[in-house]
Amino acid sequence: MLPRSGDVLHVTRAASVQFRKPIQFRVIRVLDRPTYDGWLWLEGYELNTAGDAVNRRSIFVQRAGLEQIQAAPQPRPHTVRSARRPVTRTPVRVS
Repeated sequence: MLPRSGDVLHVTRAASVQFRKPIQFRVIRVLDRPTYDGWLWLEGYELNTAGDAVNRRSIFVQRAGLEQIQAAPQPRPHTVRSARRPVTRTPVRVS
């Protein structure tokens, strides 16, 4: 699983030994840094139990150890409006 912007992840010791205490993490982006095979640099926010962002972080984790809690919302489909003729209004005549 490659995280996407907006995904909320449960990051545990399975992702990296630095996470002895698991955290919830909302992804901003996957950083393009050279890493070992199967590892990722993620930039995002550590979340508290209420889901509020409390700390902005960059973390180095194994892709296989990440658990997705909530997927990023899907973008709404683009609606195409047909071209409309402009509305013409007749002037009001005052007598």
